[in-house]
Amino acid sequence: MLTKQKVIETISNFPDTFSIDELIEKLIFLEKVERGMLQSENGESISEKELDQEMKKWFK
Repeated sequence: MLTKQKVIETISNFPDTFSIDELIEKLIFLEKVERGMLQSENGESISEKELDQEMKKWFK
């Protein structure tokens, strides 16, 4: 989950003019990165080997 401070920092690093689409895209990206890091910290991820095995099932 994003914090207010992280959003403020993100906006502060934007140029003086930007589109709302650019801002939303950046915020969505940051939220996904934060969520992924939290999942990794909580052991909710799989190894690269496990991922390769899962992907092989998709292409049978």
